[in-house]
Amino acid sequence: MSRRESVLPGRRKPSASSGLCGFQESSSSRCVCFFSKLVAYTFLYWLPSYIKYVAHYDATQSADLSTMFDVGGIADYSGKSASTCAVMLAFSAPMMFIYQTYGNVSLRVNIVLLLMTGFLVNGPYALITTAVSADLGTHKSLKENSKALATVTAIIDGTGSMGAALGPLLTGLISGPSNNWNHVFYMLIAADIISMLLLMRVVFRELCCRQT
Repeated sequence: MSRRESVLPGRRKPSASSGLCGFQESSSSRCVCFFSKLVAYTFLYWLPSYIKYVAHYDATQSADLSTMFDVGGIADYSGKSASTCAVMLAFSAPMMFIYQTYGNVSLRVNIVLLLMTGFLVNGPYALITTAVSADLGTHKSLKENSKALATVTAIIDGTGSMGAALGPLLTGLISGPSNNWNHVFYMLIAADIISMLLLMRVVFRELCCRQT
């Protein structure tokens, strides 16, 4: 009897689509990654222009200073990646407002606020695309189904890339010729809050699973 014929009647091999349907957290992770990357890549592409306009530095100084945003990283040892993301998202929204308000006070203040803002903004999408995607492998709907896990991870990262493309585009349209950066920061803060709210269901489920 061949290997294909040895499969019992009425039993199907788990497919990628069945794993996707069974794992509800993947939809939340996709949306969170979308908004997180929207914020992070908007800073990445437009921060030199913003610094040049607000702090009145030349192009070289603005570009050099903007690299402070991307310094540092995060490693999650808590075992609760979704909770860690939610905490960082909660702090990054007021941190962006603080940077907008006090970032142009002095060079030192700008550097310190950039480091803090970059840590809080870059951390969530880095965790979503790595740690959270890896945690999907422990879910029962994706157990022993590597194809479904790879599909879910690719969809999460691909959805985030859409946000990474949309954010800088919207920034150019919103700021316009008048360089109205206030509305840009309102957009980024709103996207950050939406991302945090979408993650709450995963956080609650994560905490409940840890307690049981």
